[in-house]
Amino acid sequence: MGTVHVVGAGLAGLSAAVALAESGVRVVLHEAAKQAGGRCRSYYDPALGLTIDNGNHLLLSGNADALGFLRTIGAPADALTGPDTAEFDFADLKTGERWRLRPNAGRLPWWVMSPARRVPGTRARDYLAPLGILRAASGKAEGAGGTIGAHMACEGPLYRRLWHPVLLAALNTEPRDSDVGLAARILRETLGAGGKACRPLVAVEGLSYAFVDPAIRYLTARGSEIRLGRRLRGLETVDGRVGQLVFADGAESLGPEDGVVLALPPWVAREVLPGLLAPTEFRSIVNAHFALAPKPGSPLVLGVVNSLTEWLFAYPDRYSVTISGADRLLDVSREDLARQIWAEIAQLCNLAPDLPSWQIVKEKRATFAATPAEAARRSGAETAYENLVLAGDWTATGLPSTIEGAIRSGQTAARSLRAASVVRSGTPARGAA
Repeated sequence: MGTVHVVGAGLAGLSAAVALAESGVRVVLHEAAKQAGGRCRSYYDPALGLTIDNGNHLLLSGNADALGFLRTIGAPADALTGPDTAEFDFADLKTGERWRLRPNAGRLPWWVMSPARRVPGTRARDYLAPLGILRAASGKAEGAGGTIGAHMACEGPLYRRLWHPVLLAALNTEPRDSDVGLAARILRETLGAGGKACRPLVAVEGLSYAFVDPAIRYLTARGSEIRLGRRLRGLETVDGRVGQLVFADGAESLGPEDGVVLALPPWVAREVLPGLLAPTEFRSIVNAHFALAPKPGSPLVLGVVNSLTEWLFAYPDRYSVTISGADRLLDVSREDLARQIWAEIAQLCNLAPDLPSWQIVKEKRATFAATPAEAARRSGAETAYENLVLAGDWTATGLPSTIEGAIRSGQTAARSLRAASVVRSGTPARGAA
């Protein structure tokens, strides 16, 4: 295999580039922005006087591809922080109740038999509800099993206090309208795999510190070129392959053994590849940040119900809130959102009502809408061109738009490109076995 041009330096592009460089392939990484990371990066915010992420992200100990990526790139030992066991703190803002969900480590969920480990006021048999999702999705691909609402009762205390917040966070789409196949994959890879796969992990020092900066160092150390500020305008194809990449600052010709990984957002990918099957509907996320150091002993992550706040993160230097499926909030002023959210944090954490320095980040197209129709529009890695593959959390990973899905997509793209090279040459590429 010759040189591979990876276009897009979000986590999907970085994952593809790392996998290719690891197998000895020469990589050139192109990114339109002035820094790598895409939607998972850190930046200094002058309004707060702090470095924050452009979105809060919760990983789990069962995210094998993400954790494997961190090991490969030599991420710092403190890249991710979390409790030693699977435990999730929750609060009901309306009733004042607090509880800690504590799944046991093994796959047999005996924890539901213990009232101290489950949601208050629920019975062990209530936790059988997701079986409807798993049965509906059994043997079916995403987009083929209908919606969650058709296979699970989206009502009752347990749904409101557990399944709705968990599924909404994972899918970023109202659960009752979401694709049952995507929900089933989430359940199988998390709670279905036992508490050992559910330990919450947070990049408290920032996503760039954990994922992006180590990946760039890894690539640079292996001779990869990093070209920032390069926006792709189009492709020129000939005889079923890409022959030239057309950037805003000039064209890049490809040799007969060169390849391309297109790791762009779906709306950009469709501009570059007209007719590409890709999601066209998206859902937003609102993140709120407040420059006040949390009280000692504050839960790293707190799920909140009966509130505007959904997930409260206690970073060392700030409180941060994530609200998923937030299209309804896009027209609400940032000032009003800051006041409403801080009032809830103050109540939850027994803090003064005075609003500290704050920042509201509205990501209008944070993820594709995880409905059956949009899930069915996800393309696989391979394209009609023999030397062009796709990567991105919007491709057909089997997962919703998550860090795990993005990294998995990059690895899949790298494997597909190497396999195509083997077919063309008739001899295994280095690291292809």
